[in-house]
Amino acid sequence: MYFQKNERRTKIIIWVFKTGRIFIYKKEMLQMKKIIFTLVFLMSAFFGKAQLRVGGLAPEISLPDTRDSIIKLSSLRGKVVLVDFWASWCMPCRAANPSIVRLYKKYKEKGFEVLAVSIDTKKDAWLRAIRQDKMTYTQVNENTGWSSTTAEKYFVEQIPTSFLLDQAGRLVAIDPYGNELETRIKNLLK
Repeated sequence: MYFQKNERRTKIIIWVFKTGRIFIYKKEMLQMKKIIFTLVFLMSAFFGKAQLRVGGLAPEISLPDTRDSIIKLSSLRGKVVLVDFWASWCMPCRAANPSIVRLYKKYKEKGFEVLAVSIDTKKDAWLRAIRQDKMTYTQVNENTGWSSTTAEKYFVEQIPTSFLLDQAGRLVAIDPYGNELETRIKNLLK
């Protein structure tokens, strides 16, 4: 099957679909092309993955903590939560940890919580990094590395990556850091 241009007509180009002798005018082909592109767009929107959006509810997290007790993100509703994806072997993550620890100490009594989600595969290295960085907030780990379904639900492609959630569990900011993070936390805790 193929399309062949018919040269006999000069003003209207006719394409002949050889096997079935179906004549399709150029105008009809353009309409079909628009319909096909529209269908492809709609199908990709319908079946494609939806990105996290500011203002939307954060996906549930249900993972074991350092003592293998299951911790759910929904159990932290009513608090401002920073969901922080990190790993013990990630130097930028480790460099960011002291500022998160400082913010946690400063605002935890006012209703701020950190849920640190590690993508480590080695539990002993993860626990050692928690002790070394003096992180006293909630730590969870799937122990699956980059194959983490939780990281996939949050579309994490690099670490450190963090998500700030309001008291209702809605996403307020993606990757806030430094003064911006502290300002947003203060505003949410008012």
